[in-house]
Amino acid sequence: MADGADGGPRAGAAGGWLPVQPQERAMWYDERFNFQATFLQCLAKHVPNIYSAEMDPLLEKQEEMVQAAILYPLECYLFGEDPDIFLEKLQQSGTSQLCGKVFKGGETTYSCRDCAVDPTCVLCMDCFQNSIHKNHRYKMHSSTGGGFCDCGDTEAWKAGPLCTKHEPGASGSPKENSECQLNEEIMEHSRRVFPSVIKYIVDMLIWEEEKELPPELTVREKVDSYYCVLFNDEHHSYDHVIYSLQRALGCELGEAQLHTTAIDKEGRRAVKAGHYASCQEAKEEIKRHSENVSQRPLHVEVLHADVMAHQKFALRLGSWLNKLMSYSSDFRQIFCQICLKEEAGSEKPCFISKLMLWDAKLHKGARKVLHELIFSSFFMEMEYKKHFAVEFVKYYKALQKEYISDDHDRVLSVTALSVQMFTVPTLARHLIEEQNVITTITETLLEVLPEYLDKNDKFNFQGYSQDKLNRVYAVIYDLRYVLVSKPTLWTDRLRERFLEGFISFLRILTCMQGMEEIKRQIGQHIEVDPDWEAAIAIQMQLKNILLMFQEWCACDEELLLKAYSECHKAVMRCSTNGRSREKTVFHLCGHTLESRPYRVSADPVSIHLPLSRTLAGLHVRLSKTGTISRLHEFVSPEEFQVELLVEYPLRCLVLVAQVSAEMWRRNGLSLISQVFYYQDVKCREEMYDKDIIMLQIGASLMDPNQFLLLILQRYELADAFKKIKPTKDQDLIKQCNVLIEEMLQILIYVVGERYVPGVSNVTKEDVIMREIIHLLCIEPMAHSAITKSLPENENNETGLEKVIDKVATFKKPGVSGHGVYELKDECLKEFNMFFYHYTKTQHSKAEHTQKKRRKQENRDEALPPPPPPDFCPAFSNVVRILNCDVMMHILRTVLQRAVELETHLWTEAMIQMVLHLLSLGLLEEKQQLQKSPEEEVTFDFYHKATRMGSSALNAVNVLMLLEKLKRVPQLEAQKDTVNWILQMFETVKRMREKSSVTTVVAATSGSEVTKGDESTQDKEKAERKRKAEAARLHRQKIMAQMSALQRNFIETHKLLYENTLEAQGKEDAIMEEESMSSAIDYSRIALGPKRGPSVAEKEVLTCILCQEEQEVKLESAAMVLSACVQKSTALTQNRSRILELSGDTLDPLFMHPDLPCGTHTGSCGHVMHAACWQKYFEAMQLNFRQRLHVEQIFDLENGEYLCPLCKSLCNTVIPIVPLQAQKINSEDAEAVAQILSLARWMEIIIVRISGYSVKNAKGEKQNLPAFTSKGMGNSALEFHSILSFGVQSSVKYSSSIKEMLILFATTIYRVGLKVAPNEADYRIPMMTWSTCAFTIQCIENLLETEGKPLFGSLQNRQHSGLKALVQFAAAQRTTSPQVLIQKHLIRLLGVLLPNFKVEDTPSLLEVDMFHILVAVVLSFPSLYWEDAVDLQPSSISSAYNHLYLFHLTTLAHITQIVVSSATESPTAQSSDNSEEARSAQSFCREVCQYTSGCFSQDIPGWLVWDCVKKGIMPYLRCAALFFHYLLGVSPPEELLQVSEEGQFKALCSYLSLPTNLFLLFQEYWDTVNPLLQRWCADPLVLSCLKGKSIAVRYPRKRNSLIELPEDYSCLLNQASQFRCPRSSDDEQKHPVLCLFCGAMLCSQNTCCQELVNGEELGACTSHALQCGAGVCMFLKIRECKVVLIEGKTRGCLYPAPYLDEYGETDPGLKRGNPLHLCQERYRKLHLLWQQHCIIEEIARSQETNQIFFGFNWQLL
Repeated sequence: MADGADGGPRAGAAGGWLPVQPQERAMWYDERFNFQATFLQCLAKHVPNIYSAEMDPLLEKQEEMVQAAILYPLECYLFGEDPDIFLEKLQQSGTSQLCGKVFKGGETTYSCRDCAVDPTCVLCMDCFQNSIHKNHRYKMHSSTGGGFCDCGDTEAWKAGPLCTKHEPGASGSPKENSECQLNEEIMEHSRRVFPSVIKYIVDMLIWEEEKELPPELTVREKVDSYYCVLFNDEHHSYDHVIYSLQRALGCELGEAQLHTTAIDKEGRRAVKAGHYASCQEAKEEIKRHSENVSQRPLHVEVLHADVMAHQKFALRLGSWLNKLMSYSSDFRQIFCQICLKEEAGSEKPCFISKLMLWDAKLHKGARKVLHELIFSSFFMEMEYKKHFAVEFVKYYKALQKEYISDDHDRVLSVTALSVQMFTVPTLARHLIEEQNVITTITETLLEVLPEYLDKNDKFNFQGYSQDKLNRVYAVIYDLRYVLVSKPTLWTDRLRERFLEGFISFLRILTCMQGMEEIKRQIGQHIEVDPDWEAAIAIQMQLKNILLMFQEWCACDEELLLKAYSECHKAVMRCSTNGRSREKTVFHLCGHTLESRPYRVSADPVSIHLPLSRTLAGLHVRLSKTGTISRLHEFVSPEEFQVELLVEYPLRCLVLVAQVSAEMWRRNGLSLISQVFYYQDVKCREEMYDKDIIMLQIGASLMDPNQFLLLILQRYELADAFKKIKPTKDQDLIKQCNVLIEEMLQILIYVVGERYVPGVSNVTKEDVIMREIIHLLCIEPMAHSAITKSLPENENNETGLEKVIDKVATFKKPGVSGHGVYELKDECLKEFNMFFYHYTKTQHSKAEHTQKKRRKQENRDEALPPPPPPDFCPAFSNVVRILNCDVMMHILRTVLQRAVELETHLWTEAMIQMVLHLLSLGLLEEKQQLQKSPEEEVTFDFYHKATRMGSSALNAVNVLMLLEKLKRVPQLEAQKDTVNWILQMFETVKRMREKSSVTTVVAATSGSEVTKGDESTQDKEKAERKRKAEAARLHRQKIMAQMSALQRNFIETHKLLYENTLEAQGKEDAIMEEESMSSAIDYSRIALGPKRGPSVAEKEVLTCILCQEEQEVKLESAAMVLSACVQKSTALTQNRSRILELSGDTLDPLFMHPDLPCGTHTGSCGHVMHAACWQKYFEAMQLNFRQRLHVEQIFDLENGEYLCPLCKSLCNTVIPIVPLQAQKINSEDAEAVAQILSLARWMEIIIVRISGYSVKNAKGEKQNLPAFTSKGMGNSALEFHSILSFGVQSSVKYSSSIKEMLILFATTIYRVGLKVAPNEADYRIPMMTWSTCAFTIQCIENLLETEGKPLFGSLQNRQHSGLKALVQFAAAQRTTSPQVLIQKHLIRLLGVLLPNFKVEDTPSLLEVDMFHILVAVVLSFPSLYWEDAVDLQPSSISSAYNHLYLFHLTTLAHITQIVVSSATESPTAQSSDNSEEARSAQSFCREVCQYTSGCFSQDIPGWLVWDCVKKGIMPYLRCAALFFHYLLGVSPPEELLQVSEEGQFKALCSYLSLPTNLFLLFQEYWDTVNPLLQRWCADPLVLSCLKGKSIAVRYPRKRNSLIELPEDYSCLLNQASQFRCPRSSDDEQKHPVLCLFCGAMLCSQNTCCQELVNGEELGACTSHALQCGAGVCMFLKIRECKVVLIEGKTRGCLYPAPYLDEYGETDPGLKRGNPLHLCQERYRKLHLLWQQHCIIEEIARSQETNQIFFGFNWQLL
């Protein structure tokens, strides 16, 4: 195959077809004038040969051949010289001013909120980083793909359109003109080449013949070579396609996956090659199998190999053109001219239109090439962008219809380019004027939705297709784009075209007006909830468009009036349909209303009234601009018919009221949802708010009494206010009461809600300020919560930032939570209890909060309305409804019912509303009196309210009713409000009287009344004050009692409180009391003959399961602590060290000093009886076996469970072993001190060990340690002499404790080595010592990092866990064979002692000394074991053993530090000549001698001492913790505080070390000398000193999470440059950052999945196994989320440590605000890791968010 392809060009040339040399070939092209024929001949010859292997293409080879055979000669011809040189010259000469970068999915885009003309104007990462917008209020978002960077587009930005890279002259070109002109010859060649190339591309892409090629491309005889080609669609999932391919073609899973990935990426793929018949058969098979798993078959075609080859090459030519376009503007212009050229006299569309119209039929790969070509050519030239837009609009309907019936995503459709054209203001104007684009779009909308129109031409979306509607939204978005920037200059043509578009848009609204009518269900509940979502979703999509249309209309007076007139006509047409002739008459209070009989509760009603609401919006704008005075010219008063306009919005409000009164319960949830959205922030601007405005229009134009009668009638409350119907039906009474409340509320809104520009003289800022004030009156809120509660405008802005600081102050967040805004005190007076955007819950919450606040300030609880702003002239008549007769009747009736205590006929809420209306009336009158003289004020609310209701004898007025109301016991809460109103009555009365001439008598009597009134008020105030004081004292008393109880509780339940005072402090106190009598200074020494007494206090613990207490004793039943054992890499610096995943062969006795992977044991500190715990665990197992469907949070098979109390994840229990108190008789100790020197002690041990070895050998040749008799002067030392310094019988543990010891030890072994449990394994003791040492090291590291003292600052859980762990480690030895422990001990001592060396003893530099110390101390008692008796060392023996073992390991550690860390030559000079420095110097001389001079002698002593002191600190701190918890000796006071110098001295004294550590060597010199010699002669030590190998330096570097940049956009920048190491394509990945090591990984992608032990693991999971032993922490960069994972099956999301300026995180970058690193939160993440709480956090998170279908963490 390859040979054939190779031979192609040569064979052709030999046959005299084409010259071989490219240059000659180019000239030959030139001579033959007919370029097109020659070009096609060349393609016909080469293309089938190059693309002959489609099943398994060799891409690099294909590319080479294409370049050599076609593109290189073509370029030579086009440029007339070497292409590379020419293109280099072009590149040097400068680039375009437009950036033009096309975004891929997931790429970060930036928009500037200060400078962008609209939110679609975005910058790519590079341009943003180099622009002025970096310091503005920007937003970051992830691109969905297919967008375009707007840098350089002056119409997109109000300021800073160019970044520094694209400014003229920025790329180093000296010319002003940023692009060089091509010479005429090249232009001529281009005009000759481009048409042929473009025609070939277009012809091949829209070629429909599967078997044939165009005749001009057919050169050879036809071969029977075909491909079965599978195309991508969005209906079949990956698995469907893989299944179909496997079944149809019988291929392997891997091959099917490869095919599927390629199909998804490219859009099509050849899945079988062969003869026509076999390919046809494969096609049928694939279709058949794919129909089994999905509703429709896959799209498969059989293509001839040559057709496939030419189509593939056409795309390659497209990419070639795309590359050329980027070099020169001239190329772009010629290309665009050719693409737009229409054939003369032909009706056929031009090339580019052909491609656009064919777009929906192209596969994914072809579409991408086509769109990129459009971006790089048309969109880079403003003039041609305009021509392209005209073509686009010309075929707009066809394109949108194709898109709607297509199944590919919008990103892949040519219709997605609309945003690039419609949002350019000048282009949008041009398209409106010349192409009538608004009409085109609106007509398209109507044409694509015909199936949803019912017989009345109204939309009805029952049984709608969600996918189709989502595609229709794209058309609505286009309308939004066109309208996004309002014109500043209106021409007649623009006016005319816009009005045409508006009238066309009204046709859509007409189809929506009254759509989906509903009727109240009576008797039977509705069977199926109707589909309501689609109608509401379209309403949401149209909300901003409706507002934008209104704004556009308001720009021009003439236009506004014409638009209003058209809209009015449309409303009238909709309202007059189906009107009945007869009218009903309704009388009340001497007023009459004639109206059409209609009842919301019985007749059809619709919530959708966009026409009426648009009219209301236009009316308000008429009022705002003052144009309303000319309205009569366009709509005559007779035509206006205000009652009809009000009718439908009123019905809608009544429907909402009836839903509240539960009259529509049988209509199901769909209606409740619609009502919710009707009032919700997403829709209310164009629904609820506009209905209130329409009622205000009605109130301003109708007679007030008529208006109120209409309202009463529609609310079906006519009878309720006429006469009282005696009814026993509680439901009906309740319904009626709710309806009265709802109606009163609407009346409050109609009169009081004036914050709409046009209804009163307020600005948009005032409106937003009022919204924010009322939100913050409920409670302090986060910035994002306020933003969500405010409506967004067409630019997705709420206007919040402009005003928030005027009304609120910001409170920063702590380590968790978010920042909140709190309302400023001076804004509280603006609070209106009946704010119309409050939901019922918000209303009661706000009322409660405000009353509580006033109570705390010792003020009355009245919450009167704030004085509202004045209505505009057009609405000034609205207030008349307050003082009309019907309103007075309503108010009086409600108050009278309350006073007469007819409890079932009124509610407190009703009274509140009546009082609110009274307040509004009085405020209005007061404001009018303040502004104008009394005689001009016709608003006589006071007069009407004080007038009697009727002429009857028992008639009362409102004032009298209010006085009586104060005495109604149920209304105690309203008393303050009533007083406030009575005061207002007085004020208004005085204002009226002041201005009229009154007699002196009246004046004095009036003032007396007020005086009397005031005095009673003072009394009331004093009384209130006294009550408040009494209440305060009572509260204080209760609080004191509570805190006493709390203290008591904390005392008794110590373990529940991690952060209460440590038990440690208590121990110290007891200890001090004991030692008072014999105040000896060595009482705080842990090692050697002067060891202080251990403090063994009686421990009585309570089981959290059965609540019974028990003292911890050796012989009692075991008590246990819940615990979690986990592998950990928290202390290692070297993460690249590959962890051994299988522990079968691992020998864990020695830990490498780098601590690559330890086993950590943590406890939550909660105590249980072992028996209780076992019952609990068994019950959990049983429970989970029965609940199979729930995803398990924990793995019961591996012993996991949640702590019954705190729900921490645990996987074992630690038995609590009591501390054995030991006292040392000081006389005996001194006697022993005389005999037992280090040398003698070592001899005794060696004899004992050799004795055991001989014993164990029993004649068999065993691997005995090699003993040397050197230094063993006294051979009389006998095997048993070790026992002569004091022994005692071994401790006996109860069987239950023993069982728990074995259980816990086995868990450590199982988890630490990742092996199956085996109680008899020889490594169990090693793992026990190892976890004990590692856990202590972790805790020491944590205390150091947090800057806490070594003792006294541990949390209770850590303290009790560590105490139990160390005691367990000491006791565990008794459950293993002593011979085994001795073997381990011999190997451990092999590192320390020179006299014997076991074969596999590691070098001094390869072991961690603290692990060795713990292991030798805990295993040493095994040397006391005798066959017949079970012995252990006495207190004195163990004191010496501990002392000498510790001294030996310390000496070895000092040597380690000197050899590995004190080798650097000093940077600073210091002539410190202290004793320590001198000792260090002499020690160095010895080392130098023993290492044959490898160790430099020139290092100054002070430097060595400094290194040793710093390097040994962590070891000493760990040793102090270990011996304290092992022996219980209290530490010195200095270790309870943080101080560097004091700490070192205290540690040395506690551990019986001289403060000059080198004195240890001098003290034991004879004994240690041979040891030092052996340590230094080790080959590894020598190679390290020579610099051939690297040793761990001390002190080890403490781990921290990686450094993150302060600004999040830097991280996004890093992510954008990330290229997946395993994938060649430039598809955007999901980059994640490991916070432990800083590795950037490609997550959730098949390219980076790995096979580990036969399992597919994602990049993160497999990385976590190596980096964190399965536990890891990642930052998902594009989503700004932290992911915690553990093992393969568990993980959770955690808030990222990046906050915006409002103290909030932004998961998914949804809000897009600039983010900055919060150090406190990052530190919290660091502690989560170092405290080994990641697993706990995951378990907690998974428990709170239990999901049935979990996320597949394995593939992360």
